[in-house]
Amino acid sequence: MSGLPDVDVAGASRTRHPLRWVASIILLVLAAQLVSLLVTNPNFQWDVVFRYVNAQVIGQGIFTTLLLTVIAMFVGVVLGVLLAIGRLSENPVARAACGLYVWFFRGTPVLVQLVLWYNLSYLLPKISLGIPFGPEFISADTNLVITPLLAAILGLGLNEGAYMAEIIRGGLMSVDPGQTEAASALGMSNARTFRRIVLPQAMRFIIPPTGSQVISMLKATSLVSVIALADLLYTVQSIYNRTFQTIPLLIVACVWYLVITSILYVGQSFIERHYARGATRHAPQSFWAFLTFRRRRPSEVTS
Repeated sequence: MSGLPDVDVAGASRTRHPLRWVASIILLVLAAQLVSLLVTNPNFQWDVVFRYVNAQVIGQGIFTTLLLTVIAMFVGVVLGVLLAIGRLSENPVARAACGLYVWFFRGTPVLVQLVLWYNLSYLLPKISLGIPFGPEFISADTNLVITPLLAAILGLGLNEGAYMAEIIRGGLMSVDPGQTEAASALGMSNARTFRRIVLPQAMRFIIPPTGSQVISMLKATSLVSVIALADLLYTVQSIYNRTFQTIPLLIVACVWYLVITSILYVGQSFIERHYARGATRHAPQSFWAFLTFRRRRPSEVTS
């Protein structure tokens, strides 16, 4: 176009970024210092770490941690679905009740909830089942019913249900209402519309935060050590309380938490890629790309 100056690209060169080099050098120096500390400091007691990392008692703690994670997440997801439906309901009583539940359990620390469930016998010495304000059919001592495992499941699961309710509600609301109207115009039932139209699109927005919640739940199980449930953290605590090898045993716990969360991250990335088909703009990074800091190519974003 006339009037515009000619641009000579023959001598063009890449833009220099000196601050990137400075930041990289600083990070490399800090990384070298960290490696030197890990290798040369005898207080880490790596021989103790290697001796306990595959110990049978540690494996039992890992099993309890995984079991508690699975059960608590199952309770949380089921509750989250029911609460999300209630929050989207046209019934004002159900909507208010579900909103109050979410408000309470999201607004109080999960550690406080765990301690409250563990000490429920102080409020209710006896748990009974029967007609409200009527006769009781069966009753039992609260201390016998609310075991440390059940208190942990209730504390973690009920708390997780409040967060999952908001995740699921947000995913369902992300689907354009016009698609539901179009499905209704085609004669599809509400159940089929939800199963074939709404849910597949909502899953793209539900799965990523749900995967993050699973990883957070795995780490949150360490809180149950305060109610004497023998999870991974409580197991290593019981060992270093006898041997006074605190740091090596905590490193053992960190190693296993990192291994399990890394496996969960890989599974989450595969599930996200499955539900992100047809929407490559938002396709998640693979775990290897995350570790190697590989940037997405332009074709992966614009294709």
